[in-house]
Amino acid sequence: MAKITAIFSTKGGVGRTLIAANLAVSIAREGHRVCVIDLDTQVVGDMAHVLGVAPQSCMADMMSFLKKQPQLTKKQDFVVRSKFNNVDFLAGILKPQQSGHLLPDQIGQVFAFLEKDYDHIVVDAGKNFNDLFLASVNQANLILLIVTPDILSIYQTKWALDTLQFLHFPLDMIKLVLNRAESLSSISWQEIRVNLPVDIIQKIPSDGKLVNQAVNLEMPVVINSPRSKIAQAFFDLAGVLIQDKGLFIERKNIDQLQMKEAAPEAADKSGQFWETQGLKEEVLEPELDEEQDEILTLKRRIHGKLLDSMNIKRLDLKVFSDRKKARDLKDRAGAIVSNLLAEEVGSFIPSQEVRRKLIKEILDEALGLGPLEDLLADPDVTDVMVNNKDEIYTERFGKIELTNKRFISNDQVRTIIERIIAPIGRRIDESVPMVDARLTDGSRVNAIISPLSLTGPTLTIRKFRKERYKTADLLAFNSLTPAMADFIRACVLCRKNLIVSGGTGSGKTTVLNALSEYIPEGERIITLEDAAELKLNQRHWIRLESRPPNIEGKGALTIRDLFRNTLRMRPDRIIVGECRGTESLDMLQAMNTGHDGSMTTVHANSTSDVLSRLDSMILMSGIELPTRAIREMVASAVDVIVHTARLSDGSRKVLGIAEVSGMKDEMHINLNEVFIFKQTGVDTQGKVLGYFTATGYKPSFMDEIRVRGVVISDEIFRPTKPQ
Repeated sequence: MAKITAIFSTKGGVGRTLIAANLAVSIAREGHRVCVIDLDTQVVGDMAHVLGVAPQSCMADMMSFLKKQPQLTKKQDFVVRSKFNNVDFLAGILKPQQSGHLLPDQIGQVFAFLEKDYDHIVVDAGKNFNDLFLASVNQANLILLIVTPDILSIYQTKWALDTLQFLHFPLDMIKLVLNRAESLSSISWQEIRVNLPVDIIQKIPSDGKLVNQAVNLEMPVVINSPRSKIAQAFFDLAGVLIQDKGLFIERKNIDQLQMKEAAPEAADKSGQFWETQGLKEEVLEPELDEEQDEILTLKRRIHGKLLDSMNIKRLDLKVFSDRKKARDLKDRAGAIVSNLLAEEVGSFIPSQEVRRKLIKEILDEALGLGPLEDLLADPDVTDVMVNNKDEIYTERFGKIELTNKRFISNDQVRTIIERIIAPIGRRIDESVPMVDARLTDGSRVNAIISPLSLTGPTLTIRKFRKERYKTADLLAFNSLTPAMADFIRACVLCRKNLIVSGGTGSGKTTVLNALSEYIPEGERIITLEDAAELKLNQRHWIRLESRPPNIEGKGALTIRDLFRNTLRMRPDRIIVGECRGTESLDMLQAMNTGHDGSMTTVHANSTSDVLSRLDSMILMSGIELPTRAIREMVASAVDVIVHTARLSDGSRKVLGIAEVSGMKDEMHINLNEVFIFKQTGVDTQGKVLGYFTATGYKPSFMDEIRVRGVVISDEIFRPTKPQ
């Protein structure tokens, strides 16, 4: 009967697959028949790659045959013979979708079917405490826990030992294998032995180059470099397992029901363990933490060869705006990169997973938007901010955070900027060092380079949201209250002129989109924007977008130019995406001359600050008007101001709704708050505490609302107390 060794570690990147494959081949080298079983369902195919095999069937298929036709099931239909003497291989699954077909209650039947044909079975048991792991390790005679000399791995191993004991596995059937034992700045094996209550039966030295050269050639290091120190360590470990019969314990009497009942509680202990240690588990790519510079060097080398072989720098950049041509180009480039990597025989590529990731990153940088591709694909990211090649920030859930993404060089950042703006006829160079543009999905882009940017090429992308947020969504986000929503609805239906104010990223456009849902279907709406972001649901909607100057600096059409034309298009409502300059005067004039119900957004810090901002923007237009005349124009044009803000915890709220009710005196506009948000503090997690309330002021146009047949209760204007 076969001796069954389960190799396990709850931390990724410790070399579990490497050790399982090399140990199996080392045991077979001594004339023993060995079967390697890959039950790591998280990373599929790495073990097969190391052993140089290409299985067509797997354990999931075997289980199906054993269940239906046990007498007709043949081992050779599922087990693959490797090119190394006496070593066979059985894959658990061939693709992630098959993981559900690995049935824990059939694991025992599979092992019983196999063990009569082998002297040793080596199992890569994965990294998770689940039913599949419990069922497979219950067949084992020996558990080898893999540990590396770093604090996270030691803590993880300590927790794994506690959990295995909790599941009734005795310590005398568990041994440690210390991988990367001679890594620089590592913890000594003596310290590890003191902190962990089981024996270290072998120490595997660190030799990333030899290991990964062997992996790239699809063979274990004990075959590729049999005289190396690391190969000798595997031979010695195999010798221990062959000669020390006392290591293997008969371990097939644990009640399966008892184990299944204990499994959920064992899994819960993981989170509790890390909380008590005040640490966060970090899963690293295999060996990548030690050889990061070599990977980066390889990446640069392959990237350069790809640029030369395809002459990408001389490609017509307009090809990137044609989806079919861009896809064909990427397919050709992918084949070239794969061939170039295959030629890099001695290079450091830890696994197939790292290889696939490396190819993707090279293609993204050569033909796509480089490290920005994944960030733009992440639905939780709202803004991407590139300060230079080494600093890429994102905004996620209202919080700005530094990512681990990097560009190869600042020249690569410049290339990405040019790739974005060239298809739309824009340019960026020392004579035109800043530019606004838009991605194909509608995301807004701003780029600025030297000599204006001293830190390197800077790129800022405001992602285009596909969702059409409505008031119901804002209520769900606790951005406002039902009373505030009812009041806003009444204002829109009664054709009040509204301004949505707030700072950058405060949600002004989102609120403006939500307001527009109340515009009756039969009205003709015209929107004017610098970058099209508004998403209205009405059918009778005309979208206009301004145009920047061309390469010669000519042909620009501003919002103000569009506004003048809009007045000839018979609009019922005009919505300006943002008033930021001279167009504010045109907007106020339109509001004063029959285009009631118009809306816009303005950058401002408060509702009262909106009035000052309008003053300054009108004066910027070059029209010489007395301040009193400007304020009278504002007071008669604007009816309601809705102010938004992004708070310190990242949440976005409507902080105030105010009515503009004429002139208070000759120089001051009368502004009355209707609803406000009162902040009361911040809790221990940094979440802003507070509540919405009415101020008690009832708007002067309430009678007009009722005359128009809009139902709204006076109760919504009564102040509320914090709950």
